[in-house]
Amino acid sequence: MVGLFHRVIGKWRQSKAGSARVDAGPPPRPARGSVDHVVLLDGTLGSLSQAHLTSIGMIYRFLRRSSPRASVYYGKGLQYREWRDLKDIWLGWGVEAQILRAYGWLAMRYRPGDRIFLIGYSRGAFAARSLAGLIERVGLLRKDAATERNVEQAWRHYRAEVSPKAFRDALCHPSAPIEMVGVFDTVAALGVRLPLFWTMSADRVRFHDHRLGRSVRHGFQALALHETRPVLSPLLWNSDGTGAARIEQVWFRGCHADVGGQLADYDAARPLSNIPLVWMLEQAEGLGLALPAGWRGEFPCDPAAPSVGSWGGWGKLYIMRQPRRVGMDGSERLHESVRKRKLEWWIRVGTGLKRRGPKPDLALVPFQPEPPMIRQVAVPRA
Repeated sequence: MVGLFHRVIGKWRQSKAGSARVDAGPPPRPARGSVDHVVLLDGTLGSLSQAHLTSIGMIYRFLRRSSPRASVYYGKGLQYREWRDLKDIWLGWGVEAQILRAYGWLAMRYRPGDRIFLIGYSRGAFAARSLAGLIERVGLLRKDAATERNVEQAWRHYRAEVSPKAFRDALCHPSAPIEMVGVFDTVAALGVRLPLFWTMSADRVRFHDHRLGRSVRHGFQALALHETRPVLSPLLWNSDGTGAARIEQVWFRGCHADVGGQLADYDAARPLSNIPLVWMLEQAEGLGLALPAGWRGEFPCDPAAPSVGSWGGWGKLYIMRQPRRVGMDGSERLHESVRKRKLEWWIRVGTGLKRRGPKPDLALVPFQPEPPMIRQVAVPRA
């Protein structure tokens, strides 16, 4: 009888210990480690549909497939669905929303120790640089403070060109360094983008970030050497002062759409637009973004491939043309692929116009294309 009593008491004590363990809840989750956040912002009409795919969309597809450890965000450009959308496209309205969506996404995911890569094309490049400026000047909201109201308040502080200490101290991370800002041919986001009208609104365009912020460790820009439409004049970084060693701006063959990979259905130009795409991914890989071995083979490059040009579609309306100025900043370089093809040169070198004469006296960026990746296809058995 006594033995039975002790067995019952023992089982009761075991059940109490077990229930105590259950009541304590699940064990703490292990630390997730450092994460690379890649924000990709597309240009006007750019999307993930095949007909509107740009280099930004191609990078997004590639990273989602090949870099599962990276946290990747894609923001499509301004879209045309009906004639009422033309106003937004021509004026550049909607870029602010593109910036704030990306900022909110990043605020919800960033943790101290993570790394940030911002990449954009055209107006999306403007948005990427503005996003970097927003984080630099105002700060990056913590996850618990990333409400719609606070995101909008952060943008108002940025537009007012102030650094709100109280807002930053109360709601933002102490610091959120940006590993890389990589842009394809930055153009102004606002103003009427039609012939003649664009000059009337140029004074309304305000861009804050002509210099690379101190919290941005590296800045890279791919520039279109043969674009001649003044409305698409590039916004270069000014590398004077502390930014000189952190900035590299490289000129590539082609016009604005070539450098950004916005080719519509003209696939023959893709090997040309892949050259700046591969160069940009090489910069990210060099800074530690994990890419699979042999990835360059997925983007065949050919400096002799045809250019999509700047006279198609609406381009015919831009009668007034102006060659781009080259060599105005010490951070500019000339990609070696440009010299692999003889071209009719109409560019400005500094303040002088050169035609067919010597190419710009800039340092060369090496170019050695890799053969296309050969995919093995299973052969059905007979």
